Amino acid sequence: MIDIVLADYRDPSHQQAILMLLDAYARDPMGGGQGLDEDVKQRLLPLLAAEPGAFSVLAHVDGHPAGLVNCFQALSTFRARPLINIHDVAVLPEYRGRGLSTAMLRKVEEIARERGCCKLTLEVLEGNEIARRAYEKFGFTGYELDPELGQALFWEKKLM
Repeated sequence: MIDIVLADYRDPSHQQAILMLLDAYARDPMGGGQGLDEDVKQRLLPLLAAEPGAFSVLAHVDGHPAGLVNCFQALSTFRARPLINIHDVAVLPEYRGRGLSTAMLRKVEEIARERGCCKLTLEVLEGNEIARRAYEKFGFTGYELDPELGQALFWEKKLM
């Protein structure tokens, strides 16, 4: 049985599931190949709970944590409406191919619509073909304002 729920950051079982699933994702090549630092594990849940626009969706299969989506509400200045940035999408390897990511994304979209959001955003690694196909099937496309200028690129500047 598959169960998709909005995580409660105060629930110890949800806290444990979030940390386990995020650590597993971080250890995966698509998550960088290194687990979470102990310092991050200690600080993450209180920070998520204190972040007004943060929410997480959990997938359980037969009562076992199997998938996680972490999201953050932001603002689209061009639309003057909130948006949801999907920050992490993770499914444990043994549960892949069962439609969990799609089910969790449906829940995220439901929450976004309830909040009056104008769009969902996410980033995906260029070489992650399986995820790219899944996101395209769900309705995501590359972001561009003017086709002559091309698609938007996601960049970062590390500060720590």
